[in-house]
Amino acid sequence: MNYLHSIGLYFLMIKEMFRKPTKWSVMKQLILKDIDDLIIGSLGIVAFIAFFVGGVVTIQTALNITSPLIPKHLVGFATRQSIILEFAPTFISIIMAGKVGSFITSSIGTMRVTEQIDALEVMGINSLNYLVFPKVIALMLYPFAIGIAMFLGILGGLAACIYGGFTTLEDYIVGIQLDFIPFHMTYAFIKTFIFAFLLATIPSFHGYYMKGGALEVGKASTTSFVWTSVMIILLNYILTQMMLS
Repeated sequence: MNYLHSIGLYFLMIKEMFRKPTKWSVMKQLILKDIDDLIIGSLGIVAFIAFFVGGVVTIQTALNITSPLIPKHLVGFATRQSIILEFAPTFISIIMAGKVGSFITSSIGTMRVTEQIDALEVMGINSLNYLVFPKVIALMLYPFAIGIAMFLGILGGLAACIYGGFTTLEDYIVGIQLDFIPFHMTYAFIKTFIFAFLLATIPSFHGYYMKGGALEVGKASTTSFVWTSVMIILLNYILTQMMLS
């Protein structure tokens, strides 16, 4: 029953978020600040992880191709498929649930503890629109970060291939281009948009409705990370089943 209440409260929060919008001049500044905090501030860690995990995927694929009958260009093919279909949209989103999600929950939770949210309500401002809506809009640019992760993952695989001597540059590029299905990119970015909405709303929900003091802010951040990750994995399964099967 408690879970059903939380789900109902979550959807009510989304509904209230669009009611009584904040003045555009104020909202614009909030959106730009959230883009800086949530997207631009995350590009460094996204680029670092994508590049090196792309390299690891390539190395493991190359080391597992032991038969001389299997062409070497399959290393590039397997790397491309792994990164575009799963690693970039899903694995990076789970990492972002830790970084971005914890930031959102702790910042809104601290405002709740220090009664800043109550002050906004007293001033007649729709606090959900003021706090949550800019984060939802800012994270609509999240596919831009995932596009960079895809590129750098494949580039990391290329670097691992050349410097590790697993295959030639020509074979790797042939593998990347082999049997490319454009719909896989569409599928990946549809997933990314949905994950972006989850990354904005679930941590905001746990921050906004938390109760207690400073200690509970940390607990709410942990809970929001767990639930965001669970929902990303669950929706990843459902979307894959719907769109690729």
